[in-house]
Amino acid sequence: MLDVLRWDSDLIRRYDLAGPRYTSYPTAVQLHSEVGSFDLLHALRDSRRAARPLSIYVHVPFCANICYYCACNKVITKDRGRAAPYLQRLEQEIQLIACHLDPKQTVEQLHFGGGTPTFLSHVELRQLMAHLRQHFNLLDDDSGDYGIEIDPREADWSTMGLLRELGFNRVSLGVQDLDPVVQRAINRLQSLEQTRAIIEAARTLQFRSINLDLIYGLPKQTPEGFARTVEEVIKLQPDRLSVFNYAHLPERFMPQRRIDSNELPAPAAKLEMLHNTIEQLTAAGYVYIGMDHFALPDDELAIAQEESTLQRNFQGYTTHGHCDLIGLGVSAISQIGDLYCQNSSDLNTYQDTLSTAQLATSRGLICSEDDRLRRAVIQQLICHFELDFATIERDFTIDFRGYFNDQWPALQAMHKDGLIELGNDSIKVLPAGRLLVRSVCMVFDAYLDLHNRQRFSRVI
Repeated sequence: MLDVLRWDSDLIRRYDLAGPRYTSYPTAVQLHSEVGSFDLLHALRDSRRAARPLSIYVHVPFCANICYYCACNKVITKDRGRAAPYLQRLEQEIQLIACHLDPKQTVEQLHFGGGTPTFLSHVELRQLMAHLRQHFNLLDDDSGDYGIEIDPREADWSTMGLLRELGFNRVSLGVQDLDPVVQRAINRLQSLEQTRAIIEAARTLQFRSINLDLIYGLPKQTPEGFARTVEEVIKLQPDRLSVFNYAHLPERFMPQRRIDSNELPAPAAKLEMLHNTIEQLTAAGYVYIGMDHFALPDDELAIAQEESTLQRNFQGYTTHGHCDLIGLGVSAISQIGDLYCQNSSDLNTYQDTLSTAQLATSRGLICSEDDRLRRAVIQQLICHFELDFATIERDFTIDFRGYFNDQWPALQAMHKDGLIELGNDSIKVLPAGRLLVRSVCMVFDAYLDLHNRQRFSRVI
């Protein structure tokens, strides 16, 4: 078992910088328009030849109501009819992608995200899943990890029953905060009873895993109020918890302009919320996976971290990083071999492009050897809090100390400060550095500079 976290306020003040979350390296900021659908088709053929298993992400952008904090790609509408033309184009995309893959490539992981996937009617959900099963090799024995994001205000027992029938066995519920005062400030009124009802349905219907999302740093939050939310959430006993830091970037995300910045908690209060949350979750038996994620010790993520098989991709922490990730829908990102590519983020452009039987790929990148090397380094640090130089040297035929000579002074400073233990043959992220692992990873990021750091949230 990994050592527990150690809270060090001085280190946090000094290393709490803005930087990427490293769901990929290079990050999505580096994607460019010179990579397009031709590169995607080439990568799909390589995937078919290698017979790699698949992970599929489906983006459903629609929401009936706007949450002011949200930075996701979404379309706010009360008109449920807007889903029909979107699904028509999504089904075209499924066909265009699938014909370049081998039917024997199994889909180990499936995830519906958004937006609000349950914005779709039961008939539409059935139709979409039937289309996916027709064109991809989805598992029928419940052994795959098939998850969906749920807004408890947009689901009920019948919805959960349908999802289980369709093959979903994991659910992720947005909670954010249970305090009605905070909920009004972010335009998301959601009672504890609504959340509890969906969790009870999921357990009764034998969903394998339940994840809850919380956010600290929202308007009108206080350390005492957020501690009460965490206390109630612990009683619900989710298998996993994601506790995100709210990044207020109204210049980039228009809905956030409806939040009064004067109502945001002070930095010291945010730190107190996180500190309290870590203590509460640790006392309740949760393991810190990293990057805002906690899990019960018998959860697959915790076991994978213990066994050094945990990985990270655009889906976040995963046990399926060996799969090629196929992103379907507006703004969806794929990771196929060394290709990253993203569909257009504009709904009309996405639909119009597919109406001409063309893929909606708008940007991407192909990883270089240096990208692959640094990706391996960052992956090890962010998933396992340690790095063995010999493994990197063997896999990439380099001398680690020589290759990263320019980074060595920064690593030595982190060693001196107690974030890491820097040896002749390894790096170990110490308990005081685990909350700041993004800052350690940033040392190895060849693309990061002061200018593009402003595009990212702070570490804590």
